[in-house]
Amino acid sequence: MEATETTPSKPAAPQSGKANSLHERIVSDITGRIVSGSWQPGHRIPFEHELAAEYDCSRMTVNKALAQLARSGMVERRRRSGSFVRRPHSQAAVLQIHDIRSEVEALGLPYRYQLLARQVRRANADDRERLGLGASPRVLEIASLHFAGARPFCDENRLINLGAVPEAENEGFEGNAPGPWLVAKIPWSVAEHRIHAAAADAALASALDIRPGTPCLVVERQTWSAEQPVTQARFTYPGDGHVLVARFTP
Repeated sequence: MEATETTPSKPAAPQSGKANSLHERIVSDITGRIVSGSWQPGHRIPFEHELAAEYDCSRMTVNKALAQLARSGMVERRRRSGSFVRRPHSQAAVLQIHDIRSEVEALGLPYRYQLLARQVRRANADDRERLGLGASPRVLEIASLHFAGARPFCDENRLINLGAVPEAENEGFEGNAPGPWLVAKIPWSVAEHRIHAAAADAALASALDIRPGTPCLVVERQTWSAEQPVTQARFTYPGDGHVLVARFTP
C-alpha cells in the first residue's frame, strides 16, 4: 500500500480582532441611536441575548460594549431590568462663568443652540429688579435653548442692559449664544450665582421636553462691569441631569 503524507492542519486564527471590531460596531451603533434621538432617555436597550443574536456574536462581546457605554455615561445598567438610555448628566463649577457648549461637548454629544425669542424694550419693574437698576433703561431680552444631541439640555432666559452694552441691540444672536459673545465683548468685574429648585410649568416643560411639575435646577447669574449691571441670565436644567461643583481652599 502506498503511504500518504499528511500535513498537520493549521490552528484556527484567533478571533480577538473580529470580537473587537464587533464590540466597536455595537458601541458605535448604540451611540448613534442615542445621539440622533432615535433612542430617547429612558428607552430600554435590547437585552444582551437579543443584541448577541442581532450581531451574531457572543454575549461577552455585547456585555463589553454595554459596559463601555455605561462608563461613558450614555447608558444606565439596572440589575435584573436591563440597560437604559441615560439622560445627559453634566457638571458645572459654581464659582466659574461656564460655557454651556463646553458642558455638552464634555459629555461627548453634539451641541446646538436655538434662538426662541428676542425683544428690545424699555425696562419694566421686573427687569429693573432682576438687573438691579434704579432708572428705566432699555434692555434686550433673549430666550433660547441649548441642546445635547437631539435633546433639550438647558433653557436660557437673559436680560442685557443696553446702557452697558449698546452694541448688543444690533446683534441678532441667531447663530451664537449671548453668553460667550458678552464674555468676549465686555470684561466683567463681579459675578453672582443664585441657585434654587423649581417645578417646571407648562411652558418650560414643553421647551425642555419634560413633564409639567418635573423638578428643575435653576442657576441665576448676574455680572457687573465697573459696578454697572451688564446682564442677568436664568439657566434651567432638568433636575436629574446637572450637578454643580465648588472646589475651594482655606
